[in-house]
Amino acid sequence: MDRVPIMERAPRAILFLLLIVDFGVAQNTTSKADEFHVGVILNLGSLVGKVARTSVLLAAEDFYAAHPNYSTKLVLHIRDSMASDVQAASTAIELLENYKVQAIIGPQKSSEAVFISKLGNITQVPTVSFTATSSSLTSDSMPYFVRATMNDSAQVKSIASLIQAYGWREVVLVYDDTDYGRGILPYLNDALQEIDIRVPYRSVIPLSATSESIMQELYKLMKMQTRVFIVHTSTTMTSLLFTKAKEVGMMNKGFVWIITDGVANILESLNPSVIEAMNGVLGVRYQVPKSQELDNLSIRWSRMYQWDNPDESPFNKLSIVGLWGYDAVWALAWAAERVGISSIRNKRTWSSKNSTCLQSMAISTNGHELLTAIVQNKFRGLSGDFDLTDRQQLKVSMFQIINVVGRGWREIGFWTVESGLSRQLNQNGLKITGSASMPDLNPVIWPGESTDIPRGWEIPRTGKKLRVGVLTSGYPEFIKTLRDHVTNKTRASGLSIDIFEEAVKRLPFALTYDYVPFGTADTAKIDIAVGDITVRYNRTLYVDFTIPYTESGVGMIVPVREDMINNMWIFLKPLSTGMWFGSIILFIYTGLVVWLLEYLNGNEHVHGPFSLKQLGITMFFSILEEKEKLERFLSRIVLLVWMFVLLVLTSSYTASFASMLTVQKLSPTVTDFHELQKKGEYVGFHRGSYIEGLLVDIGFERSKIRPYDTPDDFYCALSKGSKNGGIAALVHEVPYIKLFLANYSKGYTMVGPIYKSAGFAFVSLTTPPRTFTFSHRKNEKKNTPTISTSSLIIKE
Repeated sequence: MDRVPIMERAPRAILFLLLIVDFGVAQNTTSKADEFHVGVILNLGSLVGKVARTSVLLAAEDFYAAHPNYSTKLVLHIRDSMASDVQAASTAIELLENYKVQAIIGPQKSSEAVFISKLGNITQVPTVSFTATSSSLTSDSMPYFVRATMNDSAQVKSIASLIQAYGWREVVLVYDDTDYGRGILPYLNDALQEIDIRVPYRSVIPLSATSESIMQELYKLMKMQTRVFIVHTSTTMTSLLFTKAKEVGMMNKGFVWIITDGVANILESLNPSVIEAMNGVLGVRYQVPKSQELDNLSIRWSRMYQWDNPDESPFNKLSIVGLWGYDAVWALAWAAERVGISSIRNKRTWSSKNSTCLQSMAISTNGHELLTAIVQNKFRGLSGDFDLTDRQQLKVSMFQIINVVGRGWREIGFWTVESGLSRQLNQNGLKITGSASMPDLNPVIWPGESTDIPRGWEIPRTGKKLRVGVLTSGYPEFIKTLRDHVTNKTRASGLSIDIFEEAVKRLPFALTYDYVPFGTADTAKIDIAVGDITVRYNRTLYVDFTIPYTESGVGMIVPVREDMINNMWIFLKPLSTGMWFGSIILFIYTGLVVWLLEYLNGNEHVHGPFSLKQLGITMFFSILEEKEKLERFLSRIVLLVWMFVLLVLTSSYTASFASMLTVQKLSPTVTDFHELQKKGEYVGFHRGSYIEGLLVDIGFERSKIRPYDTPDDFYCALSKGSKNGGIAALVHEVPYIKLFLANYSKGYTMVGPIYKSAGFAFVSLTTPPRTFTFSHRKNEKKNTPTISTSSLIIKE
């Protein structure tokens, strides 16, 4: 009977004891931790603001769970800026006056940070922002502003390198009409100018932009020839922009879109439909190092985020923005513990009676000390190395290059300050090189699910066409024109046309043109002339030339004669007369030296009365006598030297003699134009060319100069010869000579060049000209020139 009351009283006693212990611990903890008030200003209606709020709260909870014995504890006062600069400023004043906050985390926007940082300068309260990335915010003008994120200007080099790697020459900038959007422009322009990238247009998106106004701007961009766009806008504007771009067809093949880190860093948190609309986009984002701690935090963060935002999409994930906020709170908590609580706050006194509340705000006594502690606090956070010593902002030296695919993204490479773009990074973070002919990045799936690298431009739908003057040459292989009676347009073909059209294809922008024949009513409207036009000094006084696209020079076409050797003494021809005499003298001298050495040594073979044998030994010792008959070592050395010389002479003689007997010798009948002048020979030239004046200038009489019209006429005149009504040589430009010899190679050859000329080029007939440069290079593997002109002059 007594057991029941006893059993009922036991749990009550245990519960009472536990409550006493918990209360004591709580009281002890409370008495030790001093409250360190911190203001947090975020736009809680935005995606970034919601992510940051969860990260900040979770960071404070985790920090004091890991450091329960700290004497200070952050008390976070979270306020909503409602995306208003005025509201953000009002909230900051309220936090400074009512809660005496000793630090402010945020604000979210760069425009909000400007005014709040000025408040921080007055009150000496540090402002720590992990979302304000505008380059206009610097510690020089705002000493109490701390950027716990990277500066927007840090990414411009990576974007410029990406554009250069794919060979694009023009880009269009699309940005918000805000401090955030405009802040990156000076740095991005400088980075693009360093690699000669043009920015023909800037598309400014106002904050009040609607779907209709964005559609109008996109249609304007579609009419331009540039197809490479760099987008630096807010997440809201980016979502609207790409949704509309997909509707108007600007996410199809041929377009290139590059987003900055502001959106790329939080790409996972965007609406899946927006991500699908962005398929094919390239992005630059901060690389987050993987760790087990980060995986654990992500799970707890997702639970807390869903609890705080039950109506939000479950696809929202912890982004680098949240990690920067998390690490910023840890840095501030450590600094607060080191500095302590500011118990005394001085009031600034003003002599003016009309002082405002800003002028009468309290000044923190330990603000400078707290700022120093925050900046000098370096540690390895979940976002990576947290180091603010570089002008009170986060150091960033590496970016990740991503490609939006499906409902996510894939990594295509990296960019580092030391190595530039690379496909992979080794353990030391250095570049692993790939093919030099292609971008050192993984393959990209471009808009329209294309795997072909876009050329970056398209032919515009409207615009003035270039008028290219053409005329059929005397050598149709260079240029030939004809009229298409169906389309009533002029067509052109030939080497000159092929070079021009290939050069146009390689331009980094669109160029449309029409061929206009000379001699018609439209001749006066021609912009440039394409053909086999020789660059001459007197012509440069009236027109502008491109760099020549052919070799230069003036040479002669002359007949060749066949050198046949039908002489019985042909066997003596391989060696010259001097060589023969020298060899014979050395032959005799060697025999005498060897005979004398052996005679002095008492060799029995060289003693005795004079005989034919003695003469043979003397003259032909090395051939008729065996080496064993030589008794002196010095004699053997002399003999070996002679044998080596004899071997060289024999080999050279054999090769030359074999060549003379097997190869037909052809030599030009004339080797110098002065020889033609002395003999009074006739020379020919192409009628109407400048060669006539050149021949007169170098001393030929006009009576000895004969004009001809076609290559067949040249051939007939050369065949007849100067004494039979023809010519002894034809003076012409080297490209024409090579073309003639390709058709009439038998019996003729080229002599010269006898005069230096600049070669063939294209001509600008407008003033002033507009110049576009083409590189002249060679194929390194085949050592052959590629089709690439060096300069093309086009009218403005």
